[in-house]
Amino acid sequence: MTLHRFTNGHIVTASGVLTRATIDVEGGVIVAVTGDVGDGEDATDLRGGWLMPGFIDTQVNGGGGVLFNDEPTVEGIAAIAAAHAPYGTTGLMTTLISDRPAVVARALDATDAAIAAGVPGVLGTHVEGPVLALSRKGIHDPSRFQPLDDELMAILTQRRTGRVMVTLAPERVSPAQIEALVAAGVLVCIGHTDADYATTRAAFDAGVTGVTHLFNAMSPLVHRAPGVVGAALDDQQVYCGIIVDGFHVDDAALRIALRARPLDRFMLVSDAMPCVGAASKDFVLQGKPIHVEDGRCVGADGTLAGSDLDMAGAVRGAVTRLGLLPEQAAAMAATSPAAFLGLTAERGQIAPGQHADWVCLTADLTPAGTWIGGEPIAAPAALPLDEPVA
Repeated sequence: MTLHRFTNGHIVTASGVLTRATIDVEGGVIVAVTGDVGDGEDATDLRGGWLMPGFIDTQVNGGGGVLFNDEPTVEGIAAIAAAHAPYGTTGLMTTLISDRPAVVARALDATDAAIAAGVPGVLGTHVEGPVLALSRKGIHDPSRFQPLDDELMAILTQRRTGRVMVTLAPERVSPAQIEALVAAGVLVCIGHTDADYATTRAAFDAGVTGVTHLFNAMSPLVHRAPGVVGAALDDQQVYCGIIVDGFHVDDAALRIALRARPLDRFMLVSDAMPCVGAASKDFVLQGKPIHVEDGRCVGADGTLAGSDLDMAGAVRGAVTRLGLLPEQAAAMAATSPAAFLGLTAERGQIAPGQHADWVCLTADLTPAGTWIGGEPIAAPAALPLDEPVA
């Protein structure tokens, strides 16, 4: 058993925010959390910073210079996960942007292989497309769009080791197809869609449990045509991913959304591209050059192309831009996505029985260290824990 002691900070636990705590870990699992540190001689001084449950990102297209579509391999997944670890991501769904069925199958196989190989943090695959609406394509390549035919259905419903999450346009499938995906254990989300309110509501009733990047690439809320956004805000159960980077959605729209429905049904996502954790920011997406400047990723025509956001940045944005408490932002980055993925029993909180995954942030919510299974995975060299935070 290993004891991890922390003082002089804010430790976000399942029982509340503690100023000091001892976390007992055995076999990579938390066995106890107490609000004292004994003599405290070997305790980590958080210096007013935060210890939060490890972040879980359900939309990670790439990182460390690697795009999942280009490298749907164990090595590609490992590189992406390693690039996000310094920013507090201890669990992720590697995300495949619309592609051919053969690439979808390779991506799903690679994720299973990565889990079997013990690549830290890999939880499953998010297949975003190719069953999307042309009118809401965003940066996706429409030449790769297709119906949900028997071949693709068979690929998506094959039994997998990790979680499988699919984003589709509900107007391009039937409720029966959604029900079949759900029956096979697939987490179905809607996105890149021009569906109306009724079609969206029918998709929710058929088993859709998520909305991919709320507000972006979907029919908006209009007073006589509520669209997908209206249906999502009207519903109190589905999980909505939000990108808090100041580019994808106006902060005011997000604040309004947060007031319309339970906070625990929102998930912070990065929608990260290869630029996260990479020295060279610009990249190529399915033949399209993407320019990255000041955190904004755009194609040649100005279309947003994912983000240069990491999960620590998303948490910081939720606090500074949306006015949430840090512990509320932590729940949206960890607890809610764990619940959406059906992993509440093992991830998403600092509590007994949970994986010993957590992230340390400075007082201004800058990442300062990440642990997976109680082992330090990453700590940015510029922010060592043993030096005072400015």
